[in-house]
Amino acid sequence: MLKKTALVLCAVLLAGMAAACGSKNNAEQGANTGEGGGANEQPVNMRMFINMPEYTDAFNAFVEEYKKVKPNVSIELEIMQADYPTILKSKIASGNLSDVFASTAGGEIDQYAEYSADLTNEPLAQAMNDAVRANMTSSDGKVLGLPVKDNLFAIIYNKDLFEKAGIESFPKTMTELKDAIAKLEAIGVTPFANGYKEWWVQKHIFQHFINAAAPGNTKALVQDFIAGKTTFADHPELMAFFDFIDLTVEHGMPKPLERDLSAQISDFATGKAAIMTGQGAWTEEQILKIDPNLNIGVAGYPVSENPEDAMIITGADQALRINKDSPVVDEVLEFFNWLYTSDYGKSWFSEVAKVIPPIKDVPFPQLQMPQQMQQIMQTEKTGELAIIYSLDSFHQRFGEIMQAYIAGNTTREQAVKDIENAWTQLGAPR
Repeated sequence: MLKKTALVLCAVLLAGMAAACGSKNNAEQGANTGEGGGANEQPVNMRMFINMPEYTDAFNAFVEEYKKVKPNVSIELEIMQADYPTILKSKIASGNLSDVFASTAGGEIDQYAEYSADLTNEPLAQAMNDAVRANMTSSDGKVLGLPVKDNLFAIIYNKDLFEKAGIESFPKTMTELKDAIAKLEAIGVTPFANGYKEWWVQKHIFQHFINAAAPGNTKALVQDFIAGKTTFADHPELMAFFDFIDLTVEHGMPKPLERDLSAQISDFATGKAAIMTGQGAWTEEQILKIDPNLNIGVAGYPVSENPEDAMIITGADQALRINKDSPVVDEVLEFFNWLYTSDYGKSWFSEVAKVIPPIKDVPFPQLQMPQQMQQIMQTEKTGELAIIYSLDSFHQRFGEIMQAYIAGNTTREQAVKDIENAWTQLGAPR
């Protein structure tokens, strides 16, 4: 899903001399037939500034396909990860906002509302599944975001190494987790692959503990923290987060603060470590590029002594936004309506991007994690996507606080105070 090291890719596709039709219906027809529309359309250039480098190839694929539908349209992709929120704000301040930009879902839907086109009545909004549409909706009921994917957040483990260690299923309690750690180490396997050089892995782990503290009502709990109405002391389940992090560091690969996403995936995919923390379904293809035969398992985090608290989490955490003041806003809307409703677009999610589709009536990709997610959802409850209720400005500060804690530069007590202060200062739009 994410990469700390900056990756800036600019894919500028020159518009063809031929032209395409101007209507949404013709655009979809062109997608299905592989032909463009009418002639003499003026060249159109759309600029997209987004932060999902792991989907670069998939984005380039839909750009190429759309050229067949609208030869007069060129799409310029600027894709990066490091410091994306800061650079986005700089672009807004300088009046250089791209036609399409990215944010997280939830709270940031409101934060960037004044720059976002209202998509409520567009065909693409109707194509979204209900849960995803809710993640893209502002507090006043407008659909302002476009999901690239639904998502899965879970602990990831090597089934074969667990079987070799004599562990029949992934532990659901902290006590069971400690027992599994001992069994893995007994056969010479490091339990945890951690990527704690990346600040964002901490938010992915922490939300599982928020779910334990406020099952079914994580939004209210997060809002109370933002308002300064509650503390960690009121929720002992949240303190268990620090216990979990301590376990992963003590029983993980060395120098966790020097290991980024790539190193973490390599540690896991090569069998050096049996469990991967802070990640989700977006890592599977990278894992399988290293070992196509790896037997991957997903499970909820063991966060307490109550096995029912061990839940996977699903939902759309990232959004694309259409700049409402873009000079080509109509053409951008036409493009995304095509992507969400055409035959090619529907297949793009599961067959090209290989993501959990955010739209209705599209099969899950034939990958291990999404397929297991479907099975788990049939028999077990899932947790709420708690990360969307706070801004990424808070999450980045939260990750930095935890990096200081892991490095031993701050105590648990000070880290708790710093997190509480960051929540009130950075958790919501000002």
